[in-house]
Amino acid sequence: MRLIHNMTTIAESPAPELPAASRAIKMAVIGGSGVGKTALVVRFLTRRFIGDYERNAGNLYSREVQVDGEQVTIQVQDTPGVELTDNSIGLPDHVTCSVQWADAVVLVYSVTDHRSFDLIDQLHQLVVRAGGGNMPPVILLANKADLLHLRRVDSQQGPLLAGALGCSFYEVSASEDYSQVHSAFHRLCCQLAKQPPQASSNPSHNSSSTATEKRRSPLIPRPKSPNMQDLKRRFKQALSAKVRTVTSV
Repeated sequence: MRLIHNMTTIAESPAPELPAASRAIKMAVIGGSGVGKTALVVRFLTRRFIGDYERNAGNLYSREVQVDGEQVTIQVQDTPGVELTDNSIGLPDHVTCSVQWADAVVLVYSVTDHRSFDLIDQLHQLVVRAGGGNMPPVILLANKADLLHLRRVDSQQGPLLAGALGCSFYEVSASEDYSQVHSAFHRLCCQLAKQPPQASSNPSHNSSSTATEKRRSPLIPRPKSPNMQDLKRRFKQALSAKVRTVTSV
């Protein structure tokens, strides 16, 4: 099955018999531990919300989609959580490599965790350094907006920080509202799709560049692809748990 993205919706559709070669759009999602990075990625690509995940080992999610009528492959690199200790960040090498690999970066914090918000400025500096003269597009996502009673980051702090960093801001709830999550990722995909793919007019040079890129491509150690059957199993378990809760009440 292939996820087909038609402007404002993502729906499952049988893959065409003769799929055309598609352009790749690569995004890296980075942020502190426990902010809901994996939940956001899975919610965007599958519409499903699974509340319980194993510790993030850095999975690469990939889907064939259509953006503004063009068929593309969206690759989303989920990254291990970044920790803040003694005013410095513990940054896994995998995160730095992910930023260098990506066409765009999604910075995530949780409105219930002010420490994850404090990380954002330093993570943005990492993106700036990694991008060098070719700064990738960045968006800022504030997750867990539904947990009003646990909020620790004021609703105005996110937009102010995004304005200072020069990036778009979205406050979303991965658990409660698919449309919010979809809108944020969708706009970023459209922005990237409008950018012309880099190509060389010299065929021999282009072939050489392609070969070189293939040699360089393992910037990120090959991640484990998520087991979709396992995701479906956890989703069913989550639904069963909710049913049992309602029944007991």
